[in-house]
Amino acid sequence: MDFQRLLFRICTEALPIVLAITVHEAAHAYAAYRLGDTTAQRAGRLSLNPLRHVDLFGTLLVPAVLLSMNLPGFGWAKPVPIDPSRLRNPRRDVLWVAAAGPASNVLMAILWTALLKLVFTPADGVPMTALESMFWTGVVINLALMTFNLLPLPPLDGGRIAMSLLPLPLARKLGRVEPFGFLVLLGLLYFGFLDRILSPLLEIQVGFLSRIFHLLPSI
Repeated sequence: MDFQRLLFRICTEALPIVLAITVHEAAHAYAAYRLGDTTAQRAGRLSLNPLRHVDLFGTLLVPAVLLSMNLPGFGWAKPVPIDPSRLRNPRRDVLWVAAAGPASNVLMAILWTALLKLVFTPADGVPMTALESMFWTGVVINLALMTFNLLPLPPLDGGRIAMSLLPLPLARKLGRVEPFGFLVLLGLLYFGFLDRILSPLLEIQVGFLSRIFHLLPSI
């Protein structure tokens, strides 16, 4: 990738990625706080300051490497510390804490789409402006982060939601997968299964928002 294109991608993708990750984690912290657990608040994670949530590897190194390889930007932040025993109803409330992150990404995707509607002027053969590209990135990265995190695999949010909904014996069995969850994800990514799962879902979601806001599904 030439330097000019790399610089363009950094300028148009860095802000949406950082916001998507930051708000996602802050939503977890806020939900936990509202449901009785002050662990995240005391750790300084009840904040929209990106520096509170930065993970050196997941927030900085991985996105930088992906961008330099001309791959879609992606990343993650430090997990928000949650103490389920402090929640008012631990088994039920863990679900709401886990769901808060993906829900925040849905809301941000809608907001980015609304902003895009204000500036997007589709025309054949005319490339998107930097601002349009940034807004599209905001839509896609939030939907991708939401979809990825809803996979029913601990320690992802979807895994915690599944553990809250399943009967206790099944929830305990699923919980035993958590120490190996990251390795499972790497395996799915390496063999291409993760892309086969996420890409069709992401395409449907982007197309749905595009039709609602009368935009061309140009992603």
